[in-house]
Amino acid sequence: MKQKLFSEKNYSKKCTNCAYGTLTDDKMNVLCQKKGVKEPDDFCRKYKYDPLKRVPQKITLRSDYTAEDFML
Repeated sequence: MKQKLFSEKNYSKKCTNCAYGTLTDDKMNVLCQKKGVKEPDDFCRKYKYDPLKRVPQKITLRSDYTAEDFML
C-alpha cells in the first residue's frame, strides 16, 4: 500500500490550504468554489489539501553563539 506523502499530522486544515479556495488580496477572506466566502482558518466537508498553497514556517536561528561553540 502506498504511504501518503502528507498526513493529517503534518498540517492543519485551513481554507488557505484548500484546493478549492483562493485567498483574497487583503488576506482577510477566502473565496471558495464550493461554499463561497469563508474565513482563512475555517474549513468544510469539501476540504481538499493542496500542498503547493502551504506556506512553510520561518526558521529562526540563534544569535547567541560564542567562539567556544566552534572549537574542536
